[in-house]
Amino acid sequence: MSINVLLIDDSAVMRAIALKSLQMSGVPLGTVHQAANGVDGLAVLHQHWVDLILLDVSMPFMRGDEMLEQMRADPALAGTPVVVVTSERGTERVTRMQELGAVHLPKPFTPEQLRDVVRDVTGVRS
Repeated sequence: MSINVLLIDDSAVMRAIALKSLQMSGVPLGTVHQAANGVDGLAVLHQHWVDLILLDVSMPFMRGDEMLEQMRADPALAGTPVVVVTSERGTERVTRMQELGAVHLPKPFTPEQLRDVVRDVTGVRS
């Protein structure tokens, strides 16, 4: 089974690194969507099915924690697994996102660390 992923980060470089790491990790990928902020991320979610979201915290227009709160309030999106990919550690926003069910993967990460987290949250094995 392949998984559809949404990468949300305001840095195109970080999105490219995350995509490359996913490809190197051996995770069976379906479609990979990308967005530069929470507003665009929500728009993608309303148009496409995704099995997993890799979400940054600090972004313009709508931060990751704000987006996650809106997702959890929407019955159609509430159960979507979210991995918070950020260099922030122990901040109030990261803690809040974990309280909302997100898993924290600190930057920098290896493809193997990403693979393990994806397996944990989706149950999908390569």
